[in-house]
This record gives sequence, structure tokens and C-alpha cells, in this order.
Amino acid sequence: MQPYAWTWNEETLVFVPALTVAYALSVRRVGAPRWRIACFVAAALLLLVCGISPLHELALRYLLLVHLLQNVVLAEWAPLLLVLSLPPALARVLAEPRAMRTLTRPAVAMPLWLANYAIWHVPLLYDAALRRPHTLLHLEHLTYLTAGVLMWWPVFKDAPRRLKAGARAIYVFAGFVLAAPIGLVLALVPHVAYATYRHAPERLWGLSALADQQLGGVTMAGEQAIVFFAVFTLWFFRFLAEQEHADDPPPL
Repeated sequence: MQPYAWTWNEETLVFVPALTVAYALSVRRVGAPRWRIACFVAAALLLLVCGISPLHELALRYLLLVHLLQNVVLAEWAPLLLVLSLPPALARVLAEPRAMRTLTRPAVAMPLWLANYAIWHVPLLYDAALRRPHTLLHLEHLTYLTAGVLMWWPVFKDAPRRLKAGARAIYVFAGFVLAAPIGLVLALVPHVAYATYRHAPERLWGLSALADQQLGGVTMAGEQAIVFFAVFTLWFFRFLAEQEHADDPPPL
């Protein structure tokens, strides 16, 4: 297949429409402001771009840089937008099951997301998933998305538990600090970590296999810094606002 070919990816072409129908039916019952619906549309478009556009073929066989970007979208960007897309009434319903109450605990969700991210980047498993795009790679993408939703849940949702702004800021900062080494390691190691890209059918964009890996690692770490810092800043300033008004007398 050509490197810039569009892909018939059943994972995406079944999952995204099914998710869209489920969201539309739910929102029809409980309602949602336009900005939440826009967040869902953006998440769905990102999933489609990652799954069926030329980015998927580039990520699968040619460039680690593109695959790392694909992973970031699936593990961070799309889950963030999906969580934001949920109106409070729908979030409360989804948070009712005992499993969801457990998995969205900060002490569970963050380690689960970090462990999932780290395990799939182990070279043996990473290359194995690329060799099995219709089975193991689908599982990788699904676990990225699921773990990402669980990780962002306590940052933006008040059910099943409401965290204070300061706790949310600390949680997000911890996520950035603990996730950053994955990209930095890929940027700094002096050899190509993944055989798939070492033996790519052709070199694209004038990048050697090592330069591709280094640029991918830097890009991954930089993206995480921007997104996590933006969310951290949001909750940090809300924490400061809470402290500023903490001593205000109660209204009469």
C-alpha cells in the first residue's frame, strides 16, 4: 500500500459511527449545550483522521513520528474532548456503576493510564501490535482511548466524586511529570527502538530512522507539556480564586 493511501479501517468505521449514535441518543434525552456537542464532533473527527486518513498508513509502516502523534490523539486529545462533551446529567448516569466509581478514582485512573502508555511502548509489544493491525493494534487503540477517558474524568467531572480545584491541578501536574519520560527516552536513546521503522519500506520526508524517532519523542513530550500545562493552569487559577474568596463572609 502507498504511504499516503486512505485506509478501510473497520475499527474506526464501526466504532466512531456507533459512538456517535449513542451520544446523539443520550444528548437527545438529557440535552447538552452546543459547545459540548462541538467537543464530541471534534473528538469523532480526530478518531476518523487517525483511523482512515493517510496518517494511519504512515503510522503503521513508515514513520514513528506519525505513530506517536496518533497515540497522543488516542490517549490524550480525543479522550479529553469526549469527557468534556458529556453533560453533567449523562456523566452522573455513566458514573453510577461500581466499576466506574473505582476506575475513576485519581489513585486508580492515573496509574492505569501511565501503565497502559508505558506498556504499549515496550519495543517487543509495540512491534507486535504493528505486525497485527487487525487484532493487537485495535486492542492498543481501544485501551489508549479507554484509559484516557478514565484519566481525564476526575479532572472535569464531579460524579462520582468532586475534587477541589487544587487537587485537580496537582493531579494534572503529576500526570505531566510522570508521562514525560516516555517521549524523552525515545528522543535521547542513541539507537532505533522499534524494528518496524528501522526496516520501513522507504524513508520519507528525508528522515533517517533515528531522526524520525528523536523528532517523534520530542514532539510527543512537547505536546504533553502544552496540553497538561494548559489544563493545570486552568485549575491552578481556579484554586487561587477559591482561596481568595475562602475568607469572605457568608451572604446575609
